[in-house]
Amino acid sequence: MTTVGDHCDLRSSDCFSEKHNFNGEGDPGAVFNVLDALLKGSLDRLKAMRESICLAKSGLQKCFLEAVQQPDYTVMVRDLCLKGKLGAALLLRRKLIKEGFAVDLVTHNYLLNGLCINCDMEMADSLFREMLERGPSPNCATYNIIIKGFCLRMNMDKALDLFYTMVNSGIRPSRITYNILLHALCKRGILVDARKLLEVILGDDIKTTDDAITSTILMDGCFKSGDTIQAIALWDKMVEKKTEIDVVAYNVLIHGLCLNQDKKSALSYVADMLKRGFLPDIFTYNTLISAFCKEGQFGDAYYIHDVMSRMGVSPDQILYKMIIQALCMNGDAIKADEFLHSMLEKSMVPDPHIWNLIIDCYGRYGYLSNAISTRNQMLVAGVQPNVFTYNALIHAQVRGGNIFSAYSLKKEMLLLGLFPDIVTYNLLINGACKHGQIRYALQLYDEMLRKGYEADKITYTELINGHCMCGEMKEAEDLFFQLHRSGLPMDIVPFKIIFEKYQKIGEPNMALKFYRRWLATMA
Repeated sequence: MTTVGDHCDLRSSDCFSEKHNFNGEGDPGAVFNVLDALLKGSLDRLKAMRESICLAKSGLQKCFLEAVQQPDYTVMVRDLCLKGKLGAALLLRRKLIKEGFAVDLVTHNYLLNGLCINCDMEMADSLFREMLERGPSPNCATYNIIIKGFCLRMNMDKALDLFYTMVNSGIRPSRITYNILLHALCKRGILVDARKLLEVILGDDIKTTDDAITSTILMDGCFKSGDTIQAIALWDKMVEKKTEIDVVAYNVLIHGLCLNQDKKSALSYVADMLKRGFLPDIFTYNTLISAFCKEGQFGDAYYIHDVMSRMGVSPDQILYKMIIQALCMNGDAIKADEFLHSMLEKSMVPDPHIWNLIIDCYGRYGYLSNAISTRNQMLVAGVQPNVFTYNALIHAQVRGGNIFSAYSLKKEMLLLGLFPDIVTYNLLINGACKHGQIRYALQLYDEMLRKGYEADKITYTELINGHCMCGEMKEAEDLFFQLHRSGLPMDIVPFKIIFEKYQKIGEPNMALKFYRRWLATMA
């Protein structure tokens, strides 16, 4: 569920060199962009001058002044910022200042916003300090941009320090400033102190900020901290004051109630929402469906899914992922597969995770052919299997007793350029041990170590079980104490495997001896 304040105003990606070096060294792309812009500007001026001279000869001297216009470099800087080419934009700004051009405040705000979006707060802070020293002087929007940047990086000390600088500079904070700080404080889990702190900071100005956005942020914070009573009180206060409530406020209320497992109240507010003339959006429906899926109430979830379709709200990837994941956790791979096909019918290509969930669910419940069929459909849809896909298939083959098919899948992975991980090796070791192939299991173990993977408690447990199945009790005990020395977290399973094996083969004395040896290592 998307909460208030989680979105940035501008979205851009940084296309310049990963070396955050803005002095022109090591970033040839940025240099060429700037040179290109300057060269274009020079050619434009020459063209304008040539045309002006021609006009002067015709007696149109007045047009000379109109034609000799400087190109608007500030627009170029802003355009580079919007395209995510911040390195080039900063370099062009530096060149312009060196040439005596005045770069205005709005352009600086574009640069600052781009740096904050790309989380380059060190450069953003440097640019901001330069503005304080040399100009142009920051305005309220400038402060809001950089304060939000530091809030998103969870650096509240710096954000509040900038706020005090803002106030001491005589710049009046806006409602946006208040909401940025409030949201950040609530997100850090200091809801109780958030309002008190801001009352001290803002004084009487807090009264002017008590709007729908502010109340919604506070309400969201209350719900997330488990204070449902205070959250509802804030809602009632909004209604009483006839504050302009919107769909976002309703979504926060409904999400909060579902978060605190009060679906009945959530549905009553959906009804209230409709009475007021607000139509639930995708976030509203996703919240309700998620709540019902978590409780395993799939009938209600399907009903809401049908309602939203009739209301003209199309399900998105998030909704399908929630339903499919919940169904797979509940073991209903067939129904999950139906929703997957519904996605495909709507020209929505599921991401690999969704396919993997269904493949794994089929495998866990013994539907091996369905698991393989789903993988084949995945390929037809143009989605490439990943390591998790193959792990799910290997797990399915091992569960089905098809150990050689599982080995073949490992080879297939390598041919596709996919490298087995610790889970892959553990699954194959498990399969080998179950089929009494302890030598092959040890080969896989050695290969795993050569590849740089460290054995975990699952690896050791599988090998201990394999040795016990082959009657190799000394090797099993050696591995057990190797696991103990490794410092890995241990449970009772490896001990039980060895102890019960001794009992099974009629060696109670060996079982007791093993137990005493284990106690000695614990002392």
